[in-house]
Amino acid sequence: MIRRRQFIALLGGATAVLPLTARAQQGERVRRIGVLAPLPETDAEGQARIAALRKGLQDLGWTEGRNIKIDYRATAGDPARGHAFAAELVALKPDVIIVAAVSETLTTLQRETRTIPIVFTQIHDPVASGFVASLARPGGNLTGFSMFDATTGSKWLELLSQIAPGVTRAGIVYDPGSPSSKDLLPAIEAGAPSLGLRLFHFPVRNGAEIERAVGEFAAEANGGLIVLPGSVIVIHRELIVALEARHRLPAIHALRYFVALGGLASYGVDNIDLYRRAASYVHRILKGEKPADLPVQAATKFELVINLTTAKALGLTVPHTLLARADEVIE
Repeated sequence: MIRRRQFIALLGGATAVLPLTARAQQGERVRRIGVLAPLPETDAEGQARIAALRKGLQDLGWTEGRNIKIDYRATAGDPARGHAFAAELVALKPDVIIVAAVSETLTTLQRETRTIPIVFTQIHDPVASGFVASLARPGGNLTGFSMFDATTGSKWLELLSQIAPGVTRAGIVYDPGSPSSKDLLPAIEAGAPSLGLRLFHFPVRNGAEIERAVGEFAAEANGGLIVLPGSVIVIHRELIVALEARHRLPAIHALRYFVALGGLASYGVDNIDLYRRAASYVHRILKGEKPADLPVQAATKFELVINLTTAKALGLTVPHTLLARADEVIE
């Protein structure tokens, strides 16, 4: 039997031989990071994005349970939840907040705090939206990564014409609450005449409106869809892809995961890369740099994805030139 005095001596000896790094970690300050995103962590895409952020942070020396704590909140496309969660995260007094995708949510965060550093991802034209003074010197407590430029809209139209040349009518399905829609629509409208396409606008706010809009559009022949990014669109992506298949509508999307679900094709930003890059700004802020001095960076990684299985189901033959340009072909 070990006497109490012997046990204390043994315990003291064990502590003495603990690795210095482990002992340092025990006294290391835990930094708090808030994340306000549209997709819950139970969503596959939501999981991929937060995993990329965690991996980026870990590569820079920040690990959950050791020196950081991440508080994750998802709006699920509901503005009311965005308001509530913005206030909730600010009340936790994190060292930095990451906000994704929805300009309205970023506006709410701005109202809640002008001091906590905020890193945004997937925000379209942050200067025009009034979030930063300039891309080079944002000023204030915001910086981050922008997503599309307006010319992307015309590229979606061109892609639809190339992959489905029989299309003469293009239905644009979009979330009217998404600021990016307001900028992307003019470019699409400007490019339609040269491609011989008639445009039909379908602003949608929920699943019922999406189903009604796609059904009405599909009632007439030779139609194809352009599906713009936005919270409502992302939340209902499985419904949208199912409707495209049901009505045999070729559709171009802004994001890869629509095509992984069975959509025809997509061209747009690699969102996972944006989350990975966001980790670098979180790291620099935690090390003492100010958001005002960190320039807003544009997306640099774009991807063209084509689903050949869907193309065959729709009776489409994808041009070899298009397949050669694709970053990924799903068969």
